[in-house]
Amino acid sequence: MKKKPVKKALVKPASKPKKPVKKNTQAKPVHKKPVKPAKPVSKKHGKSAGKSSKRKISFRNLKYKLNQKIVYPLHGVGQVTSIEERTFQDKKILYYVIYLDVPDMTVWMPVNEADERGIRAIVSKNEAQKALNVIAKECPPISADWKMRYQMNLDLLKKGSVIDIAKVVRSLYNRSKIKELPILERKLFDNALKLLIDEVSYSMEKEKDQVEALIYKRMDEE
Repeated sequence: MKKKPVKKALVKPASKPKKPVKKNTQAKPVHKKPVKPAKPVSKKHGKSAGKSSKRKISFRNLKYKLNQKIVYPLHGVGQVTSIEERTFQDKKILYYVIYLDVPDMTVWMPVNEADERGIRAIVSKNEAQKALNVIAKECPPISADWKMRYQMNLDLLKKGSVIDIAKVVRSLYNRSKIKELPILERKLFDNALKLLIDEVSYSMEKEKDQVEALIYKRMDEE
């Protein structure tokens, strides 16, 4: 038997070798943004800017001193029991803390508003004597309309001077001799009389009942 010829496998020609790729091993330079120099921190009195230093409160230049007696309009004599600083809406405000014996209350009065609100010192003995002289003088004619008269006298009390207070006392007392005062005017008279007695007694260093008796004596001398 004849042997069948063996077929040889076709061998594909080998592909040509690829050319080696040249790698760029040199790194690209990184462009850095220039750094701005830091701003110098300003210093003041050895402390960095932006930090607030605690403010020292000086009472030397204040008009009214601690424990001083003062006059509060429509309320009478009071005493400065303390001077304190409080923060309100991020604003520091200095207050007089005033105690009023009658009607037994404490008032916080901003220092920068005290004059505007009518706060004042107690008058001297000389001024107190002038007030006593006013109530002994003849009273000028006043309005017959009690409402108008009431408003006029209330405005005088709001002014707060001891002379104005004396004028109100004199006016209403003389009116009461002619005709009984309406309730509102009677209350106004009582308040004005109390204000006058309080201030004159402190000023002249006399007891309140002594000053009251002196006031009525002067008014009845007319």
